[in-house]
Amino acid sequence: MGNKPSRFSILAAYAAIYFIWGSTYLGIRFTVETMPPFLSGGLRFLAAGAALFAWGWIRGTERPTRSGWVNAAKLAAIMILLGYGGVMWAEQVVPSGIAALIISVEPLWFFVLDWLVFKSARPRLREWAGLALGFAGTLYLALGEGGADFEAVPGYRIGTLVIFCSTLAWVSGSLASRKTHIADSTSLGTGMEMLMGGVFLVAAGIGLGEGARFVVSEISTKSWLALAYLSLFGSVIAFTAFVWLLKVEPASRVATHAFVNPVVAVILGWMLGGEQITSRMLVAACVIVASVMLITLSKKEDGVRA
Repeated sequence: MGNKPSRFSILAAYAAIYFIWGSTYLGIRFTVETMPPFLSGGLRFLAAGAALFAWGWIRGTERPTRSGWVNAAKLAAIMILLGYGGVMWAEQVVPSGIAALIISVEPLWFFVLDWLVFKSARPRLREWAGLALGFAGTLYLALGEGGADFEAVPGYRIGTLVIFCSTLAWVSGSLASRKTHIADSTSLGTGMEMLMGGVFLVAAGIGLGEGARFVVSEISTKSWLALAYLSLFGSVIAFTAFVWLLKVEPASRVATHAFVNPVVAVILGWMLGGEQITSRMLVAACVIVASVMLITLSKKEDGVRA
């Protein structure tokens, strides 16, 4: 009982993944304006990972193990390279608010994969309805016709589909992380995962020829500041809070950050990024949020009944 986290700690962690992560979508967009996506993402996670790794090393007596590094590499490949890297690549053409709305389907992936892979209960009629609504809203946003000027941007639709697949990768890794041991220390384990993720992103960037595009003299101050914000707040603070919450809270509850993130992202994109708010975004947002609420309420009822 003495190890039970305080209510304040839990609320602070939720505030981090709700509001800080909501702001990171615009931060990513500002970063990739003058930096290539995979190399800038690699810098972000190498910097954040080094800080967390050093903090975990200094604070405790635990030291990394070979199996811990292997597990960190496995999770980093799924969550950071495929999950985060895909989003950063796509935000070269997809507005930050749109990216956040597509990623808000994340709780539906949590539900589906938890059922198919991790022995949770078979979906009922209400839950199937929620899944259908969520995917319909996301596909409408990504593939629908008319009503949004940004659809004319080359690669927009491919970008939205990449974000959709990246969300699947992120959720798969998140669920797997519950039973994957990297280190007892959250900061040490998260630092190891981020370091491996940073290595993978840099390798991907070099392999894709991003080195020729990474010209320091052409990188704007706004992109550097956005990268620093993503490293400190998005990774060190919010990502650590997310990993910790997965250990102390139900995964389906942790996934509810997808309710708030799009709202924060759309408002900041409109206020600071000059992004438009279209009728399609509002319709898709209502449909996706309604679908996730169907799933979430159903899961809560199951808990009461049990």
